[in-house]
Amino acid sequence: MDSLLKKYGYFPDPEGINRSIELLASNLENVVSEQVLKDCFSMMDLTTLKTEDTDASVKKLVEKVNDLRKSYPDYPLPASICVYPDFAGVVRENLGPDEVHVTAVAACFPSSQSFLEVKLKECEMAVEAGADEIDIVLSLRYFLAGNEAAASDEIRKVRECVDRAAAASGRKVTLKVILETGLLMTLENIAEASFLAMEAGADFIKTSTGKTNVSATPSAAFVMCSCIAEYYKATGRKVGFKPSGGISSALDAVSYYSIVSAVLGREWLDKSLFRFGVSRLANSIMSEIEQKTVSYF
Repeated sequence: MDSLLKKYGYFPDPEGINRSIELLASNLENVVSEQVLKDCFSMMDLTTLKTEDTDASVKKLVEKVNDLRKSYPDYPLPASICVYPDFAGVVRENLGPDEVHVTAVAACFPSSQSFLEVKLKECEMAVEAGADEIDIVLSLRYFLAGNEAAASDEIRKVRECVDRAAAASGRKVTLKVILETGLLMTLENIAEASFLAMEAGADFIKTSTGKTNVSATPSAAFVMCSCIAEYYKATGRKVGFKPSGGISSALDAVSYYSIVSAVLGREWLDKSLFRFGVSRLANSIMSEIEQKTVSYF
């Protein structure tokens, strides 16, 4: 499996990647600052994806975002609130700040195992309910079987569906594609999947669902960011990066911030091109900034 790697001239070097990650890790204490932590906070997709989510629990999370600046006036707002597709309307109806987006996981998240028609309908309904951003999972059914054409075709069809539904209300919707890197096994597979998703129309590529044993890792992030850099060099199109799953401490956030900065440059350190998928991270960042335990979310 090297067709896209050859096309873009990128082949992961495990030893070089490890050396780079170790060097970045050794410098984290010099990177951490209140401003960097607040920047990370502004890039969060604040997430609740629990089986026991209810309208009331989702509304409570939205209200926390609505009221954030009353208690913490110097804090930025998170980039979005991420929920299951049937809660997109609940977030939209109760969310105050316009700059906070509504993100919905869709297309039969987290497994992506269903009929394509079902996946497309779910994406369409999520957009119609008010989602500004749709997160889907790469079809590992096809990708791991070597049928990259089918995996790519699914993403393209979702892209078309989402664009069509958004256009009906005069909007544009962001599409993020989750690679589920912990199940791809090799850095070469992660690179191949990254290029495939970007070519198929992804606005962001995302590491993980957070529902598998292995979620985001620095090495997966480094490879994905390297692929984004090569894709940008070849096409001129900027694709965003979203690490997700297992990112729970402020230092975790800063480590991924450092990888993005080193590989892609400071222009990617913005919520339009860099996000964190988080559930526990928000309180950790706030606790680090305030230098005391904060349990706001």
